[in-house]
Parts: sequence; C-alpha cells; structure tokens
Amino acid sequence: MHLHLDPIGGIAGDMFAAALLDAAPEHAPALAALARAAGVPPEVTVALVAHRDHALGGHRFDVRLPAAHDPGHAHVPYGEVRARLEGAALAPAVRQRAQAIFALLAEAEAAVHGVPVASVSFHELGGWDSVVDIVTAAWLIETLGITRCTVGSLPAGRGTVVTAHGPLPVPTPAAAWLLRGYELHDDGRPGERVTPTGAAILRHLAASQAPAGTLGRLERTGHGFGTMRLDGMSNVLRATLYAPLAGAPATEAVAVLEFEVDDQTPEDLAVALDRLRATDGVLDVVQSSVLGKKGRLASAVRILARPDAVPALPPRVFGETTTLGVRWRIEWRQALARETVRVPVDGDHARVKVAERPLGPSAKAESDDVAAAGDRAARAARRASAESAALEGRTP
Repeated sequence: MHLHLDPIGGIAGDMFAAALLDAAPEHAPALAALARAAGVPPEVTVALVAHRDHALGGHRFDVRLPAAHDPGHAHVPYGEVRARLEGAALAPAVRQRAQAIFALLAEAEAAVHGVPVASVSFHELGGWDSVVDIVTAAWLIETLGITRCTVGSLPAGRGTVVTAHGPLPVPTPAAAWLLRGYELHDDGRPGERVTPTGAAILRHLAASQAPAGTLGRLERTGHGFGTMRLDGMSNVLRATLYAPLAGAPATEAVAVLEFEVDDQTPEDLAVALDRLRATDGVLDVVQSSVLGKKGRLASAVRILARPDAVPALPPRVFGETTTLGVRWRIEWRQALARETVRVPVDGDHARVKVAERPLGPSAKAESDDVAAAGDRAARAARRASAESAALEGRTP
C-alpha cells in the first residue's frame, strides 16, 4: 500500500494516527487492547474522537492521562523505553517498528545535545501518551501494509515552544535534525507544525518528496487533526492510501548501506558478511573488489535492507568489520512477484524460483539442488527438467 501525506497543518504522532484511523475506522475498536498490549496502564485512555476544524471533518487521536500525571516533568531514560517495548505483548513487527521510531528520536536527541545515545533521557517524549502515539503508528503501518510513503512540502512553523529544556525554536532541534533533506515552507502561521515524533515517523517510513509517478488506485482517504488552532485554515494532516495497480511491479523503499574494507583478511570478511546477511531486516549483501588508496586492493560492500532496520545496522557493521565509516541512503525499487516452489525431479526434489514477468513467468532452479546431478551436461538436464516442471500449467 502506498501512503501519501498532505501536511496542511503539519504532522505529529497523534495527527498521523488520527489520519490513518479516519481512513480505516474499522481498526479503532482495537485501540484499547493495543494500549494494554504495549504495557500502558489502564488509567490511560485512548479514543478516536470526531472533530471538525474550519471546513473539514475527520478525527482526533485522543490519549487521556490521569489527572495526577504531569507530562511536562517526565524524565524517562531511553533504555527504559526500550525495556518497556521489549516486555510488551506486541507483534514482533509492530515492536520492531516502534523501537525503530524511538531509536530515531534517541539518535536525534543525542546529536543535538552532544551526548551518547545511551545517555539520552526523554522528557515530553517519555510519557505514556508518546508511547501510545508511536505504538499506534507502528501498528497501523503494519496493519495497513504500508510499503511506500510520499509527503508534500512541510510547514516550518514560527516562534518557540516551551520544553523541559526551556524555550526552543521551531522546528525544535531534534525535529530539525530528523528533517534534514526535506523541503519545508513558511506559510506565515506560528506554532510547532512538525513535532519530533512526526518527523521520526516520516524518517522511519523513508517518506519521499520526489515525484511519485503513478500513485496507484485510490482506496482510502482520512483527515487527522491536531489540537492547535490555526488562523484561517484547518490544522489537518490528510492521508490517502493507494493500492498497486494490477500487474504492476510493487514499488517499495529500500535502504542502501555502503562501506569499504582494505585491512581485513578475506576469510574473516567472508564470515562477517555472512553474519551481516543473517541480520534481521537485511535483504542482500554484495561484495566487489576495488582499488583503494595507495593502490591497495579493497572490498566494497553494499547492503540492501528495510528502511526500518537502518538504525541497528551501522553498529553491526562496525562490530563485524574493520571499516571506519558507513554511508546510507534510501532508494526506490520495483521487484517482480516471485515464489519458490519444490518440484519432483529424477526421484528427488528441487527448489525453483518462479518470477512473474510482464511477458510471462520465468523459472530458475536453485544451483545447490542440481549440483549433485553429475557433470555439466547432467546438471543442465536436471535444471531444465526442474524449471519446466515449475512452469507447467502457468499461463505465459
């Protein structure tokens, strides 16, 4: 599913959740159970509330804290937030997304305050309302099957916002750090328009502002409102959800990480790359030979990974290899639908990867499953037999 966001009023965690729930209200009844699964105390209530702002109607995502709770003085170490999520009864994919969003926030806070990530403590972001916002966002991304996200120009806002660190300009330093590379505009209206949580969700989704081309088939639209009132316009985030067109290859964001190594033995590097290849979220690892500084033969390594896996990968690379730096970027890719089938051949079975190409399916037998056939001619015959069996009955 392709999600496009129009941040007319801006984007925050609650606005993102409200917009998606307005587009898919059938998921609203699960909110209370989701909060309990995340370990949120029962006195914290969650509701989707109908709302109208200027000419538009939609919903707000309302998280109510106990009257005695003072979110302005919350002081929660990042490690405690991670521990909460580790112990939560969430689906693994939802937990991983929530942790990835909090990891981005911790990385931003560490960068702007000049401290290690392990030393970060959340103030406004450490409260249960932020946990609910982020877990709900992660759950909706996973539940709705969002694989691609685009976003319009973001409003910068004006003025300052009061925080635990005192007055800060908007976008706040953490939000600005997360918004690097995004286009912002000044519409003349004051206030915090993009919160750190909103920015972290965009970064987690690898939301692109590049021309999207064909969006797909429009299936849902929703309006999510914030609590702030804006002069002369709705403080709304619009979400539109598009399904891929029939027969079109799926388009998805993929993270590309690259680094070079010139001082690690080939044997040890091979082990390191196998371990990186087995890391959760990694899609592929390829290695090529290059000529480095001083004429040294070096290895260039490229890792393809899910965007949400990026925060955890550089530490893994540094732990497994001798490289001193890792570059990464987000790219779009189209991938053909494919499946691996097992077919009987020569009294045994072989695995064959079948891909759905525009002019008809193609098949490729796994080399490990044809290797035992004998010499080159025997292997070719076994491969042809397996691939023919895999394609039997499929429409070209």
